[in-house]
Amino acid sequence: MSTVWIIDDHAAFRKTLARLLEQGEFPLETKLFASCEDAFLALGAEAPPALILLDIGLRGMSGLDGIPLFKKRSPGTPIVVLTVFEDDDKLFRAICSGANGYLLKIQAAEELLHAVHAALAGGAPMTPKIARRVLEMFANLAPKKQADYGLSGREMEVLQCIVEGLLKKQIAERLQLSAHTVDSYLRRVYEKMHVNSRSNAVSKAIKENIL
Repeated sequence: MSTVWIIDDHAAFRKTLARLLEQGEFPLETKLFASCEDAFLALGAEAPPALILLDIGLRGMSGLDGIPLFKKRSPGTPIVVLTVFEDDDKLFRAICSGANGYLLKIQAAEELLHAVHAALAGGAPMTPKIARRVLEMFANLAPKKQADYGLSGREMEVLQCIVEGLLKKQIAERLQLSAHTVDSYLRRVYEKMHVNSRSNAVSKAIKENIL
């Protein structure tokens, strides 16, 4: 069973999130910490977790300062920020420090659970509005010449949806397509972009300014 560390200084939120992860369809083991300092000490004394969920507005060492330290001690452990903060400065610092995802606490429980399992599977989950902001920030840094993979208009719309973090059902609803048709478009997008996963497609779209 995979272990997820939850680092958050709000006890009620820590416990609620732990119950959600432990009682889901695919239960996870959790360990709770109120500070980066406590978690960092534990990381030196026991096996690293499969995933760290980290708030950034912590007492003592902030989550933003903690990310590079956790990455140095356990580079293979993904860190997903889970916070109420959505300003560009904190978002940019978190990503540049090595965060593997950025989620807002306002997300529905089902979406949060899906995001955690996506991170455990190697994905980079982001709340849709955060994903859009990341896309905008990186678009300003990316070369102005847009990569051309021969995507059709509808394929570009599907790519935009996955960059925003939408699930297949949500894509189908937004574009008024069947789930089967969405699957077909996703396969064509992956084939044309020469990728084999959602996370790789999102990364390539951002880095190469495709949208």
